[in-house]
Amino acid sequence: MSALLETENLEVFYGDFQALFGVDVVVNAGETVAIIGSNGAGKSSFLNALCGLNASKPEQIRLEGVSVGGTPAFDMVRKGVALVPEGRRLFPSLSVEENLMVGSHGMSEDRGWTLEAIYDLFPILKERRNQPSTTLSGGQQQMVAIGRALMSNPKVLLCDEISLGLAPSIVKDVYQALAEIKRRGTTVLIVEQDLSAALDAADRVYCFMEGRVSLEGRPGELTREQIQDAYFGV
Repeated sequence: MSALLETENLEVFYGDFQALFGVDVVVNAGETVAIIGSNGAGKSSFLNALCGLNASKPEQIRLEGVSVGGTPAFDMVRKGVALVPEGRRLFPSLSVEENLMVGSHGMSEDRGWTLEAIYDLFPILKERRNQPSTTLSGGQQQMVAIGRALMSNPKVLLCDEISLGLAPSIVKDVYQALAEIKRRGTTVLIVEQDLSAALDAADRVYCFMEGRVSLEGRPGELTREQIQDAYFGV
């Protein structure tokens, strides 16, 4: 496998407060990689740096070997990095289909992920394409948020806490969709507090603690004790 997205000595600051300390992560093409850790571990700060919402030095983030740290978020989308944000953040005044089409704004017409491809992945959205997004269930709104990000035809899809607030059966459906997204050729990087969901879905996992990588490996090769120690620092 070749490195699609990687960070080297990544640091993130909010004013005088430092959120990340020298984080090294590699995401290979075709993988699903999970970032786990407790609240405040730096997981969302990491994703926001990758997609250009948090400042970083150019050499600290590389996409296909090219330094892209500090690139504005709208340019990162064009380069192939799309974020499914925590809380979904749909446009309440727009319909389901209009929310999806926002993701394709300014993008090339030659795309693997089209509106029909999204409806194939999430058939319920085609049924409800003309409804306001606010009338959907939480799980269906999450599907719209994922579909909107896919409409930019990303090389890597960043997912921030996509199971948050969803019933276990819906979480299972969402993660089945992520497996299909990976099968269709999109690399996936997830931030997740649901350990079981993350470990089941991921080819490799990184654990963050207090802004640093505390553990890295393949889920099947890591013990629960190792994960617990890296997660809580005990």
